[in-house]
Amino acid sequence: MDAAILFEADAYRLDGPKLMGRQAAGNGFLRAAVEAHAGRPIWGFSPYSNAAAAFRQTVLELDPAGRTEWIGRADFARKAERGVLFRPDIALGPMADLRLRAGPGRYSLCGMTHTLSGKPLEALAALTHQPLAPWDAVICTSRAAVGVVERMLEAGEEMLSWRVGQKVRPPRLQLPIIPLGVHTRDFDFSADDRAQARALLGLAEEEVVALFAGRLTFHAKAHPFQMLEGLQAAAKATGRRVVLIQAGQFPNDSVEEVFRRATADFCPDVRPVFVNGKDFERYGATWRAADLFVSLSDNIQETFGITPLEAMASGLPVLVSDWDGYRDTVRDGEDGFRITTYQPEPGYCDHMAQAFETGTINYDYLLFRTCVAVSMDARMLADRLTRLVGDDELRRRMGAAGRERARTSYDWRHIYRRYQELWDELTAIRAREYPANQAYWDRAPRSAPGHQDPFRTFGGYATGAIGPQTRVELAPDGSAQRYLMLENHGIFPHWKVGPDLVEMIFARLAQGPATVAELAEASRTGRAALVEVTSRLAKMNLVRVVQRMP
Repeated sequence: MDAAILFEADAYRLDGPKLMGRQAAGNGFLRAAVEAHAGRPIWGFSPYSNAAAAFRQTVLELDPAGRTEWIGRADFARKAERGVLFRPDIALGPMADLRLRAGPGRYSLCGMTHTLSGKPLEALAALTHQPLAPWDAVICTSRAAVGVVERMLEAGEEMLSWRVGQKVRPPRLQLPIIPLGVHTRDFDFSADDRAQARALLGLAEEEVVALFAGRLTFHAKAHPFQMLEGLQAAAKATGRRVVLIQAGQFPNDSVEEVFRRATADFCPDVRPVFVNGKDFERYGATWRAADLFVSLSDNIQETFGITPLEAMASGLPVLVSDWDGYRDTVRDGEDGFRITTYQPEPGYCDHMAQAFETGTINYDYLLFRTCVAVSMDARMLADRLTRLVGDDELRRRMGAAGRERARTSYDWRHIYRRYQELWDELTAIRAREYPANQAYWDRAPRSAPGHQDPFRTFGGYATGAIGPQTRVELAPDGSAQRYLMLENHGIFPHWKVGPDLVEMIFARLAQGPATVAELAEASRTGRAALVEVTSRLAKMNLVRVVQRMP
């Protein structure tokens, strides 16, 4: 089945001011969705804004024949018709709260992991007390991501159990592992493509080119120090002319200056080339021109890592840290090498968490503190880089293995099909589990605690209340004409009452006092609407209460 996709341009488009991994992943996902729909409309929605026009424009850019349908924020019937709503993050709580108004069994919610550090950890722990169900899911992009999500859910359950004084385990949502994908055909290169790319970047044929692609920061992707020293060791050991391309974006000029200086200081025998990630021609050429790919991720933001897959699809051997999602995608000794990593034992760095929680350090500084406490096995790193730099045949063999793995296991055609299979499974779980426990699910509140009827929440503020049995009469100045004058004055903006309804209300009250219920019947309008309308007319001194029920 095809889920409705939460669309906000920042999550899917690549033309924003700051390109990050989540946009690349979102764009790849949407491309796959468009291709898989095969003439069927692609459904979108947004709880935040009316992004229908941007959604349609983005789909048409991917496929000029693409068709779109848009679900309004409060259109619960169409949400139920779709059956599954997908959003590209873990923030399912607000959507689950809103679903209460339709009933928790009407449709499924599906999110996915990207960055899990910082505020997303709080959102994960909060899932334990939000109205989620077994027919909902958070797609985890790696085994490492599943581990984080499960630990946060357990922590949330521990807190809840302490609060109520007994063991509590609310219904758990599904946590399937589905990796991100790549459009492997984007990385089909010929020998001529390679030659042209190397000429564009000024690379000699005899040079061995290592590529790092990603954010060029010290804390948010991969601290460069051990990579630089490892490549320096490989260059000295092999005697080969080695080039390091660092492709991406610097956050500011000062970071760029330190990167360039560090590359010269710690990697003096390796020729540096820097490529701006927003220069799409030169950035694209790096994948065609390189001989091997290096990414020593060490940051807790990472849950998957798309660039090693792009390198594999390009036919490059990959050398990565044995870290988070890299562990799932790169087969050590086959597609490349994974380098052993070390980090502090749990329980010895709570001072970092405390400093962040108290505001003593900010999020970026937390990332820096953690990443510089993660190390690679330096001897293994130097050895594996030396082998890759010095052995052309090893690079070709590993590159071919990685390309085949990317095509058969990680192409978006295969990955998106797994999304569709999951959405079918969630629908089947809902059809099975909801009727089996309907009494429980039907007892769910019809709104979240923070989004109740405001006059239920603040019901003790007024002296009395206007309800269906409240009797009202015309005030001395009460008339439809005066209502229209006040409505058009500007002192009562925003919410208007239809003129036909106003005429019917005043026509009935011209016959004498009436209850709100009688006005609703006379105007063929629901009681809830008439309670609000009558209250507004009382505010305008057009009607007055003559009998207030206790």
